[in-house]
This record gives sequence, C-alpha cells and structure tokens, in this order.
Amino acid sequence: MTVPQISVRNVQRKVSVNLAELEEFAGNAVRHSLQLQKGKRSDLRKLAKVFVWLISDRRMTLLHRKFLGQSGPTDVLTFQHGEIFISVDTARRHAPAFGNSLVSELKLYIVHGLLHLHGFDDQTPSQARKMKAAQEKILRNLLRRYVSVEPIALFTNSPSIGGHRPPPQV
Repeated sequence: MTVPQISVRNVQRKVSVNLAELEEFAGNAVRHSLQLQKGKRSDLRKLAKVFVWLISDRRMTLLHRKFLGQSGPTDVLTFQHGEIFISVDTARRHAPAFGNSLVSELKLYIVHGLLHLHGFDDQTPSQARKMKAAQEKILRNLLRRYVSVEPIALFTNSPSIGGHRPPPQV
C-alpha cells in the first residue's frame, strides 16, 4: 500500500498550534484511513502528497464563497487534488462547545478531510452516518495506540461532523 506523504502548514497568525504534533497525527490518520474500504479506488490512494493548510476564517470565507458559492467560513474544505483547508478560528470556537481542546478539534478536522479524499461524503443523512462512524473508528484506534493523544469528543449527539456540524449553542 502506497501512503501519501502528508504535511501540515500553518498560514494563519492568530492562534498558536503544535505543527509537529498535528503532522505526526495526520501521518498516522492517513494510514488508518487507507485501511478502510480497501478495494475502493479513491483520490487518497492515488495521491503522492497531501497538504493540510491551517488558515483563518477570513481565508476560509473566501475559499468557501469561491468554490462552493456559500457565504461565511466553514471548518474544513477538501479538494480532490490533495489539499485540506482547516479554519483554526472555527476550530477554536467549536472546540469548547463540543467538549474538545483546540488540538483535538483540529485532529477531527484532519480525519474528516482525509475521509473526503478517500471517497466518503456527508451530503445525505446516510452518507453522514457512514462517514461519522469511520471518523470515530479512526479516532478511537489512534487514541488506543498513542497515549499522548488526548481524548476527543466523538459528537455522538451531533447529526453530522465537519463542514456540516451544527453551530455550538452559546
């Protein structure tokens, strides 16, 4: 099995993040993602490299409007050529409302983006349930394997995760 090289880059300046930890997590998450749907062809299987870009809400809003025609920021945008854009501002807002630390929320978004590259979708309730189950499986496996990874709330009460998760109630 060929595993794409993954890099995480922080291009926002508001929030400090541990890039080394996120990049190590992303490398493990890509291997776990590829263990799912073994016979299925996907963009993730074809890619030599995957880039995770940590960006601001301002940049995410521009991408969201340009590529999906929607206003405002979202948490994760994934492009089939191997780019995953994550809004750190959105993660920072959502994390406490969903019982996560910022780093845990970012890890969830990384898994979500990788699963999109691996052919998962969340446009229908059925697709969203399947994708959510795959996310939870990967996160549980990584939590068991790597003691340094802190617990991540798996949002079992939320109808969907990443990109379509309801905004936190304040």
